[in-house]
Amino acid sequence: MKLRATIVVASHNSGKVREINSLLAPLGLEVRAAKELGLPEPEETGSTFLANATLKARAAAGQSGLTALADDSGLCVFALGGAPGIHSARWAGAERDFAHAMARVERELKESETQDYSARFVCALALATPGGEIETFEGEVRGQLRFPPRGSRGFGYDPIFVADGMRESFGEIDPAQKHAVSHRARAFAKMRKFLESGDAPA
Repeated sequence: MKLRATIVVASHNSGKVREINSLLAPLGLEVRAAKELGLPEPEETGSTFLANATLKARAAAGQSGLTALADDSGLCVFALGGAPGIHSARWAGAERDFAHAMARVERELKESETQDYSARFVCALALATPGGEIETFEGEVRGQLRFPPRGSRGFGYDPIFVADGMRESFGEIDPAQKHAVSHRARAFAKMRKFLESGDAPA
């Protein structure tokens, strides 16, 4: 896969776009956001993170004529059968109210009477060209959920997630520290390795 120097990030989530921009910076790409280009958000009908990332990347590449990078990610809580999982954003509702989503996670854990608060963040990346080529990459990080939410850094469920080996939540740590260990960082590391193997931007 040969990339152009301009890439569109297929997301309307400003926090996610900001984080992806930081992770893409070492590649020297010009990054455009789907919202900036007026691209619509496709319905996420896939049954896995990878399927949803793929359909979003293909849609953005086809609509923009640019190589598109899509990320589908979420929180999977083991005691809740992997929920919210691919529905992580939907738990936040149309207003993307993640305080509400985190409160729902806490409520459902309490209702289940479990002592298991382990969870994992999963990230699937899909890189698609207008010509139909696609490459995918996945990463995850495991940890524990802690309530109440702590910290105003990061976004989404970050304030309740403490990665294994850490004491602070993703909402409390410096973004650079998160980029070194997060699910998204691990998926991006795989993508960078692929690009640096000879498929760097033209």
